Amino acid sequence: MKFLIFSDVHSDLKALERLVNVEADYYFAAGDLVSWSRGLDKVGEILKLRAGKTFVLPGNHESAADIAAFCEKFGLVNFHGKHIIAGGSCIAGLGYSAPTPFNTPGEYTEQQMAAQLARFAAIQPRVLVCHSPPKDTLLDRAGEGMHFGSASVREFIETRQPDYFFCGHIHEAEGVEERMGKTLCVNAGKRGYLLEL
Repeated sequence: MKFLIFSDVHSDLKALERLVNVEADYYFAAGDLVSWSRGLDKVGEILKLRAGKTFVLPGNHESAADIAAFCEKFGLVNFHGKHIIAGGSCIAGLGYSAPTPFNTPGEYTEQQMAAQLARFAAIQPRVLVCHSPPKDTLLDRAGEGMHFGSASVREFIETRQPDYFFCGHIHEAEGVEERMGKTLCVNAGKRGYLLEL
């Protein structure tokens, strides 16, 4: 079974068309399809080609309400704070980022992030998809000494050890992989990552 995970398209329609043309069983958009919630209809027209197989998280540039309405309009699946069983594996998803200096629509405090992730503890997901990367890792490094991930995401990965973790948010870390214990962590970015289970 093939899962295509990508993030931070930010209205790059050519990149999104390339991703949608990759054959997969499921598609996971891990947030920031657009910037400041503008232009969702344009990306929806492309994503609806994979309607019913595309699971969408809000990034920090979209609110949960924006994504819920967007998914309903284009036949996509709102995956924020939810999980599915596919091919015998549990996949869970959580959008939003830790606080940013920009006051974007999709931000959680660390306490809110921890509370949302705690709901996944009982289901022990094999694959976790979040918009936010784990704090102080290669995946959240935006420059020398600059890390903008979530401590709560890091704690969940270290404690629960899913087999795979995917994120976006930090564009400078696109494509970066790091192992945290047994968990393979990947900042998928808009180049995307094809996971075969």
